[in-house]
Amino acid sequence: MSEETMADFEEQIQASFRSFKEGDRVTGTVVSVEEEEIILDLQTFSQGVIPASEYSEDPAFHAMDEIRVGETLDAVVLDNDDGQGRILLSLKQAKEEMAWDKLLRAKEDKTVFTVKVLTSVNAGVVAYLEGIRGFIPASQLALTYVEDVDAFVGEKLEVVILTADPDRKKLILSAKEVAREQQAKEKEKKLNALQKGFITEGVVERMEPYGCFVNIGDDLTGLVHISQICHKFIKSPGEAVKLGQKVKVKVLEVDGGKIRLSIKEAEEAAPELEKEQEPLEYHDEEATTSLAGLLAGIKLPE
Repeated sequence: MSEETMADFEEQIQASFRSFKEGDRVTGTVVSVEEEEIILDLQTFSQGVIPASEYSEDPAFHAMDEIRVGETLDAVVLDNDDGQGRILLSLKQAKEEMAWDKLLRAKEDKTVFTVKVLTSVNAGVVAYLEGIRGFIPASQLALTYVEDVDAFVGEKLEVVILTADPDRKKLILSAKEVAREQQAKEKEKKLNALQKGFITEGVVERMEPYGCFVNIGDDLTGLVHISQICHKFIKSPGEAVKLGQKVKVKVLEVDGGKIRLSIKEAEEAAPELEKEQEPLEYHDEEATTSLAGLLAGIKLPE
């Protein structure tokens, strides 16, 4: 075990006489944790005290659950003397400064956070992120219009940061942006699964002079160009199809998130498909009788 030198003792003595001023950031070791106050060892003659009012802005924060004796905490000096000879400190101010730095970086990185909605307010809800009060406008709660914001209270939401302004203490979050990103990824997966030549059924959901748009399910819609609607020349899609009509379409191409379809080619392929699916015909009487006997022993589902 090494012996402490006189220089070491001098450093300790100097540190013990260290004076603090308002706004200083200090680091201390937790000596005790109570609901009313946290005591820190600042390695000086005076201990540091953090009153409950200076724990956190987050109403869900409970010191007894989140702070442990022996843990190291950063705090900001509020006053040299709390009236009992201790240094008055604020944990929430130190956390707030660090939180805003983190939130500004997270906004740039488009980091996704999970937050719990605590309460509803006018035109939105409130959730805390890194101890900072965040506002989620009703327009940013979901992909669709939200009328009842109260229904979101107590719910956990995945959000990104839209605005992080430490000077104005303004934090605006969005669950809609996360949902939109997830929706885009799901659509990309579905698009990648579509293969050229695939034939399916869809519904005409929009008409334009240059063609019609057909919904083929799974939130996928493709364009049938007017030249791909039928074999004869038409001046407008309405001459051959109508809104809400069910049609068979063939996938011609999937490129850049867009789907090109053809009703004409789907119809051309239909006879071939029907031919492939035609039932076998038995002209041999013995074979037919034998098959009938076989089917008679099979119980078909009703």
